[in-house]
Amino acid sequence: MEDDVSDIPYNAALIVGAGPGISGSLARRLAGLGVKVGLAARDIGKLAGLASETGAATFATDVSDAKAVEDLFLAADRQLGEPDIVVFNAGARAHGPIAEIDPAAVAKAVAIGALGGFYVVQQAAKRMTPRGHGAILLTGATASVKGYALSSAFAMGKFALRGLAQSAARELGPKGVHVAHFVIDGGVRSARRPDPGDKPDSTLDPDAIAQTYVDVLRQHRSAWLQEVELRPWVERF
Repeated sequence: MEDDVSDIPYNAALIVGAGPGISGSLARRLAGLGVKVGLAARDIGKLAGLASETGAATFATDVSDAKAVEDLFLAADRQLGEPDIVVFNAGARAHGPIAEIDPAAVAKAVAIGALGGFYVVQQAAKRMTPRGHGAILLTGATASVKGYALSSAFAMGKFALRGLAQSAARELGPKGVHVAHFVIDGGVRSARRPDPGDKPDSTLDPDAIAQTYVDVLRQHRSAWLQEVELRPWVERF
């Protein structure tokens, strides 16, 4: 499907947990469609190049803090207008054996990946439901549906985010707000993770992922998608 400004029924997007990968590709795609873009992250210094390229506003925030997320949305309201697309891409890992991992590290990972998702969805819902219009897109991972050894904290956060997405879709969909969850089932291509020379397209192209997000934003409400799994063509099930 070719990009067409006229068939994107949204005006302003706030991408929370923004970085150079999926978020960067999505920011470029949306900006190219005429959507105003805001990028939020704990460290906004890393977003300077992307912001310059896309004309995006940047916001420093800590998604594990409910007040910080509330302040983020108030700042976005002022600079972008109330966002009618909100994307949650934040996540944190705490790797290690269950018997040995630091509980504080687990609590931080879950606070970012799960509670942070709730805080963002809550603020989005407060703005979108009165208007009966909006889209909330939540980025999951393989760990959303399958917990790996030594990765309990990440799985806990992603399982919770998926549950939030399902609940929010059922509650907010009838109010005109499209909630969709994306299971990114595989490694995302980057400068640090290029495709092996003998295995082209064995990682997920972030531009292709972003295109799927845009396609979901185009969906008619009579047939909204609630969840999609994206994996490379060679990924094992």
